[in-house]
Formats: sequence, structure tokens, C-alpha cells
Amino acid sequence: MDTQEWIDAGYNLIVEFGPKVIAAILIWIIGGWLIGVLLRGIKKAMNRADYEVSLKQFLLNLIKWSLKIVLIIVVLGTVGVETTTFAAVIAAAGLAIGLALQGSLANFAGGVLILLIKPFKVGDWISAQGVEGSVKEISIFNTRIITFGNQEAVVPNGKLSNDNIVNYTSQGIRREALTFGIGYDDNIKEAKEILLNLVNEHETVLQSEDKTPMVVVSELGDSSVNLSLRYWAKNEDFWGIHWHVLEEGKARLEAAGISIPYPQRDVHHYNLDNIEVSKNG
Repeated sequence: MDTQEWIDAGYNLIVEFGPKVIAAILIWIIGGWLIGVLLRGIKKAMNRADYEVSLKQFLLNLIKWSLKIVLIIVVLGTVGVETTTFAAVIAAAGLAIGLALQGSLANFAGGVLILLIKPFKVGDWISAQGVEGSVKEISIFNTRIITFGNQEAVVPNGKLSNDNIVNYTSQGIRREALTFGIGYDDNIKEAKEILLNLVNEHETVLQSEDKTPMVVVSELGDSSVNLSLRYWAKNEDFWGIHWHVLEEGKARLEAAGISIPYPQRDVHHYNLDNIEVSKNG
């Protein structure tokens, strides 16, 4: 092949593929710019919605690479590359990875739901999946909880998002209902007054029209009359009041001569020998 033939072949390639290459370059540049604009808009929307940092970063990366893959397929199609097989390979690979990572994907979906719906946040005291404690970290795949005994529990988000969750701190205040049992012969009104005065002494116990401390008879038990002492307190004051009222309540009831009974059983003994003699007689 002489020089002229090389020149002609090159010219034909330029004529055939030049416009496609230029179009592909333009699509890549414009598409990359549009992806950047879209990502910045999504990021601003996420910031306004106060998304968790980990979720925001993950979603931004997911959207970014998804759009880039679409852009690459479009660019390849523009220059004449067959993209049907390419897209099929990506779909098949995605399906295989999805089947292999079913458990992880369930945890991922649960993590996204938790971070979006926000049934709890870092620092909240929750009870879920048989674990109770303070939330240390919420990640995409699991949640870390520090228990009362300072153990760290790692709970998969898939199970966590599909089960009951009790959040003890989300409302800012909590209601307590302590039970004190007194004897049937004791003065109920006096016992109620003692317990109510004890709670009212605490400045941190909440006092309002719908949150007034109260004492009610909750049950007539087998061996005691059970009084329920109910009051409201802020989360940070709750346990201090709880422990003090339990200890001081028992001490004041006993000091007033009011008994705190415990389950008892009466045993009746019969002299069978005397019963037998009586029958024979």
C-alpha cells in the first residue's frame, strides 16, 4: 500500500468516525458538567433535609457512579460500539452480586430507612432486638449500641428496621410509675400522702396541669394493696429521682408504721391421729 492509499484510508476514517468522536467528546464534557450540577443540587437538598453524613455521602456516590455508567454507555454508543451486550453484562453482574449479598443488601436497605425515617439518633437510649442502651453509631449496614454495662452491641440494620423499637429519650421527658405495696390494715390515705409529698419535694419533677404527680391504688394483690406513684421528669433527671424515691419511699413508709408486706402463705396443720381417734370413738 503506497502513501496515497494510506492517506485515503486515513481520510475515510476521519470522515466516518471524526464526527462520532467529536460528538462523543462533547457528550462526555456536557454530560460530566450536567452530572456535577445535578450532584450539587442534590447535595444542597440533602443539607436542607438534614440527612445523616454517612447516608448523604453514600447516596451521592451511588448517584454519581450510576450517572457516570449511563454516560459511558451513551458515549460508547455514539462512537459505534455495540452497547446492548455491554448493558446486559452489567445487569447480569448486578443480579449475581445482589443474590450473593442478600443479607448485606437487606441491612443496607434497613440502614437507609433508619437514616431517612430517623426513629432514633446517636445518643438516644433505645430498646430493640433484645438489646437496651445508648446509640453510639448508625452506619449503612449496622447500628452500634452501648449497653448499661458498657458493652458494645452491633445490631444489623435489616433486623432493626423490621422490628419494634422503643426510644426512651426521643420525647425529652419520661413518665414513671413506681409500685409500693402496703398492708391491708394500713391507712391508704396516709401512705398516699407520704409518697406524694416525697415526689413534690423534688424541684426537677415536672408540675403542670396535665403532668401533676399522683398516687392511685393500682391493684388489690394477694398480700398487699399496691399503690402506683406516677410523675414526669426530664430524661437527664429521670434516674436520679427514680432511685431516690424508691429508697426514701420505703424508709418514710416504715417510719410512719406502714408495713411493706411480701408474699406469705398460711399453713394449717392437722393432727391426723386425733381425727382418727375421734372417728373410732
